[in-house]
Amino acid sequence: MAENQASAEKKPLICVEGLRKVYILGDERVVALNRVDLTIHEGEICCIHGTSGSGKSTLLNLLAGLERPSRGKVRIGRHIVSDMNEKQLARFRQKYIGFIFQSYNLMDSMTAVENVALPLSFRGTPRSVRERIAASALRQVGLGERLTHKPTQMSGGQQQRVGIARAFVTRPRIVFADEPTGNLDTKTTVEVMRLMVKLALRHNQTLVIVSHDSEISDYADRVIHIVDGAVQRDYINEHPQDRELIVEELRVEAQEKAAKKQAAALPDQKTASAPKEPVSRKKWKGRTKTPPPTALVEETDAPEPAPGPASGPVPGHASVSPPAEDGTAGQNL
Repeated sequence: MAENQASAEKKPLICVEGLRKVYILGDERVVALNRVDLTIHEGEICCIHGTSGSGKSTLLNLLAGLERPSRGKVRIGRHIVSDMNEKQLARFRQKYIGFIFQSYNLMDSMTAVENVALPLSFRGTPRSVRERIAASALRQVGLGERLTHKPTQMSGGQQQRVGIARAFVTRPRIVFADEPTGNLDTKTTVEVMRLMVKLALRHNQTLVIVSHDSEISDYADRVIHIVDGAVQRDYINEHPQDRELIVEELRVEAQEKAAKKQAAALPDQKTASAPKEPVSRKKWKGRTKTPPPTALVEETDAPEPAPGPASGPVPGHASVSPPAEDGTAGQNL
């Protein structure tokens, strides 16, 4: 199995044991999943592939805690998701999980910024801060000129980019994408897939995609084929589509960011060139017996203290720091 071939450096994040899901339809019992066992690792881009009715969407719903298994366990990090009640599940998903839907699921009455800012509002982030973070997220997906547009004023591809920005805005540990390109044309599909992979790679996030399209699975590190509710094939994709190009884009972005940071840290030329007047004992005569050091305050590389959490930790869950200006959140599973 591919999960046994995964790099030892990657930690298991999602563990499924003996997962079974049975639906009761009148007098009929429909087995959607039957004894599924698998492990998805941290930072992995995984595609669950199968035809309609194969059980792939049911598997995603169980992994995300949207449905309960008939039998078996779903563990994410230290948490057994399948044992949580509805209140615990809601708080867990809010902290650690992002969703991308086939039908976008945007609020028609809200602008792009307001839609992306929704997950932050649930965390109690002040409006001015969350809208600034949301605007930054939209610029990252190429919608900097559509901040105030509503869904009805955007194309399908643009709406899905809003949905992607919303899923990644809190920097969740895991992003689940259910047929994210199902309503898009071929050109837009390629753009959306590259965008999702790029965002996940940037912060080592785990991305789990469900799709019936074999071309979508080409972008994944790992592909799990589901047939009739069971894993038929599980393999590592040695050469994911466009991966080298995406990695190069990230490398260039990182270099540009480092260059800007370095330029901003350079002191003013006049200040740097001006000689410092030494502090003499004569000047301090009558004030103190011993002259002060030549530098009363020295610059230090020590970081400023991190801000505390916006609210207290949820019982039984790891505490989460509030999103930073770029939408980051310190999340430990």
